[in-house]
Amino acid sequence: MKIETPWLASYGNIPHTLNYPDCSMAELVFKAAFEHPNVKAYEFFGCTKTHKDFVDEILLCSRGLKASGINKNDRVTICMPNTPQAVIMFYALNHIGAIANMVHPLSAEEELVRYIKDSKSVAVFTLDQFSEKLLNILPRTDAKQLILTGIEDGLSGLKKFLYKYSKGRKITRFPTKDNILRYNDLLQNGSKYDGEFDAAGGGNDVAAILYSGGTSGTNKGIVLTNLNFNALAMQTIAAGDCVKSDRKMLAIMPIFHGFGLGVCVHTTLISGATIILVPQFSIKTYLKLLKKTKPHYIAGVPTLYEAMLKLDNVETLDLSQLKGLFSGGDTLSVELKRKVDTFLKERGSSEQVREGYGLTECVTASCLTPRNYHKEGSIGIPYPDMLYKIVKPNTGESLPYGEEGEIVISGPTVMKCYDNNEEETAQTLKTHDDGKTWLHTGDLGIIDEEGFIYFRQRMKRMIVSAGYSIYPTQLENAIESHENVLISCVIGVPDEYKKQRIKAFITLRDNQEPTDEIKESIRLHCIKNIAKYAMPSEFEYRKDLPRTLVGKVAYLELEKEIVNNVK
Repeated sequence: MKIETPWLASYGNIPHTLNYPDCSMAELVFKAAFEHPNVKAYEFFGCTKTHKDFVDEILLCSRGLKASGINKNDRVTICMPNTPQAVIMFYALNHIGAIANMVHPLSAEEELVRYIKDSKSVAVFTLDQFSEKLLNILPRTDAKQLILTGIEDGLSGLKKFLYKYSKGRKITRFPTKDNILRYNDLLQNGSKYDGEFDAAGGGNDVAAILYSGGTSGTNKGIVLTNLNFNALAMQTIAAGDCVKSDRKMLAIMPIFHGFGLGVCVHTTLISGATIILVPQFSIKTYLKLLKKTKPHYIAGVPTLYEAMLKLDNVETLDLSQLKGLFSGGDTLSVELKRKVDTFLKERGSSEQVREGYGLTECVTASCLTPRNYHKEGSIGIPYPDMLYKIVKPNTGESLPYGEEGEIVISGPTVMKCYDNNEEETAQTLKTHDDGKTWLHTGDLGIIDEEGFIYFRQRMKRMIVSAGYSIYPTQLENAIESHENVLISCVIGVPDEYKKQRIKAFITLRDNQEPTDEIKESIRLHCIKNIAKYAMPSEFEYRKDLPRTLVGKVAYLELEKEIVNNVK
């Protein structure tokens, strides 16, 4: 493969290109287990399983799936939080050549109907907590089987008993019958199955369907291959320059999200390292989690790092073991990065938060800030084999270094297509004059002469006020540089004269009340740091801001509020 990113050689030991095996995701996990059999594959509420035992259960689950009539290219919806059973099911499906349709378990019923129907799933795997909801909608889909599990199935010993008869006491558990199959019964069926179950999948075989974050309209199913995931994991290991076996990744990002599945889970497992599975994030238990598990890696959206700054009683928190912190999924403001880096340094860590950029259409990250080298405002340099260029929006016309345009990406992690949506696929994946297929991101940015990429804004989020083009991210960075501000969101609201004027929503640090003194301080700060034409005409203070399912600030929700209030 021809490499067009020569600047990679200047930063650490990042290779220009990698050799990607033509195999399934499961095969790379098995290879890691062979090399690191006694290293823990995962921790789950203190319960652990080695890589060898983890793979043994994947193989048993694979046999159980085949015994249940699930075959190569069948699609199965996994509607689960981060649990051992969910990860095992994912790789078991991959091993038999089936396709995992990954959805958020808290999705509304109508959303689930659409996800299951559109994917043509033959079965659904979910927790007991969601069983009644799924049983209600299953008749409206083509799925014939509901596979159920409980949190306790991922626990062992006394913890298994205590959960079942404490937190799990009121949860309804349907037994195996008719169209319901318990996970443990599936494994039992697998122990009796002696037929073929290894599909020997190749790189171009479809592995999973993930859904876009929903910040720009209706969610679309994104079809991703074994190569997409395997390349992403290998690239992250190379560009991360820190991911090693016998270390632990805090897997808070959900597995139905490309960041969670691709980086937190797959990258970690093929490294022979350990994933700390967290099914539900809570700021109340975050400090205890960090102290107890002592992760070497943390990967998450900026919300996760905001939460760090909200922690109480952190005087005894020691973060000196950290080897890598990665932020993606949303823009990490310059000021939030500064605040978090200071927080880390004060608690013994020599690491800084490293920002990346990507889309679910290329699994997740496709560029990353080099280790120990940061250019303020930059989202880093491309991963090995990932090509970036800036084009005039909605065209293939390349723009020179330093000129702003649409970010387009080409490389082995770019999706196969949108599921059942040829029109959207054609608008997003385009073949340019160079013969390569390029993913049009819909994001504006620039590339400097050193190859560093700068994200500016979603094209659709640009605010035009009195003829001026205003980028909300730039205003948010300015507002968040105030010492009292934790997070902000800027939107355009209707204005009779200007067409749109600027409104800022603000959440203060440490749950402070927005006193007149603080409000005036922030207003004067904005006058100092924001151009007059872009100055917010209104500030609204809230305890928190609405979030999308994956934790991003849901600016569309704020815009909808404004529209509804006007009506």
